Amino acid sequence: MKLSIIGGGGFRVPQIYQAVSSGDSPLLIDEISLYDVSSERLSAITAVITELAADASRTVVVSATTDIDEALKGASFVFSAMRIGGLESRILDERIALELGVLGQETIGPGGLSYALRTLPHARELALRIRRHAPEAWVINFTNPAGIITEAMREILGSRVTGICDTPIGLMRRTARAVGHAPHDVDFDYVGLNHLGWLRRLSVGERDLLPELLSDDATLTTIEEARIFGADWVRALGALPNEYLFYYYFGRESLERISSSPSTRGQYLARQQNAFYSRMSSPGRGGARQEWERTLHERESSYMPESRPHDAADQRDHRDVENGGYQKVALDLMTALVVGQSATMILNVSNDSAGGELLVPALPSNAVIEVPCTVDSKGIHPHRVGPVRGDMLGLMVQVKACEQLVIEASTRRSPELAWRAFAGHPLVDSVSVGRQLLEQYRELIPGVAESFNTD
Repeated sequence: MKLSIIGGGGFRVPQIYQAVSSGDSPLLIDEISLYDVSSERLSAITAVITELAADASRTVVVSATTDIDEALKGASFVFSAMRIGGLESRILDERIALELGVLGQETIGPGGLSYALRTLPHARELALRIRRHAPEAWVINFTNPAGIITEAMREILGSRVTGICDTPIGLMRRTARAVGHAPHDVDFDYVGLNHLGWLRRLSVGERDLLPELLSDDATLTTIEEARIFGADWVRALGALPNEYLFYYYFGRESLERISSSPSTRGQYLARQQNAFYSRMSSPGRGGARQEWERTLHERESSYMPESRPHDAADQRDHRDVENGGYQKVALDLMTALVVGQSATMILNVSNDSAGGELLVPALPSNAVIEVPCTVDSKGIHPHRVGPVRGDMLGLMVQVKACEQLVIEASTRRSPELAWRAFAGHPLVDSVSVGRQLLEQYRELIPGVAESFNTD
């Protein structure tokens, strides 16, 4: 069974190799094809994987190519992990916003909309190539902003595209363990958009354990999200928010902390990863695995530093780094689809994918949302979720409207629709600033400018 990874020179790709070659899963992936536009990055990642193979329980043949059609041919699964414009464009996503006094983050707010504009044409082209060369493949989208990209690819490939993220299922697992239960023993309600959602119920039998947990300060401190948002706020919500809601609930604090940091996250990763790939390009250099593992640990430990106090920004709790990641979510998803071992996951699916009434009636039928799903050999089956009301629903509706405006702006190559998306986002406080954001992204990021070309 062949797995194709689009963006195969990406830094985290060796984690996928580790997952499929470990022997812990009955899923048998015997071939991985790595595609990337950069042969140098492919060479570096292949060197890491070659050293990891010494400890692998299974033999997986790994090839690398800069020919996307060759990578896709015969694939059973396609992982989309593109970063159009590289980290250089991510830095501009973040910096341009910060200089205009609004949040600079790669998936949330204006930075995410800029990232989407330059990525959407490539995502559609990838979907068309998959339809041509691997029409039966399941497409698992990692490319951010995941909700937007998944929604656009589903327009071409339909329900065989799903988006994944490790943060919501990680929240559920941490919460289950905090109340003394294995994750597979609980039932739960989670609803939202990608990087915007809430765990609203965690039940064993007929008993919802979440209210008792929310009243227990000591237990709450073991859950990363409760530490980020504070016990008082999660009690006020009656739910545990996805960590990315920090940027909405603590917008002023987020902006202040990121603005006062010596570098943005994009600048930090650019320095770190450029150094890694540069070291890997040295002729005859060994120790690729050790260098990668050291760099990976630094990266994971410093994740979302703005959500922690300045004196602990690079001191992420070890419990929040271990036992998970998007590669495990992907492995669990593929295993359930092929082997048929039923699994409950939180995935990005269409609002109308459960049949009958929409999962969130206030949102459009084609809106990609994030909800629990049962996955088996017959496909992905979204769960019905409880009604979404009040401030949670309002935020979902507003953000999804901006996401769909960006998709339409890309399809129609319309700057006016894109302006509406930027100006209407809840993290942009002025129509004028919305226009300035779009103008500067178009001026300074070639991929954004090209997305409006009509030639």
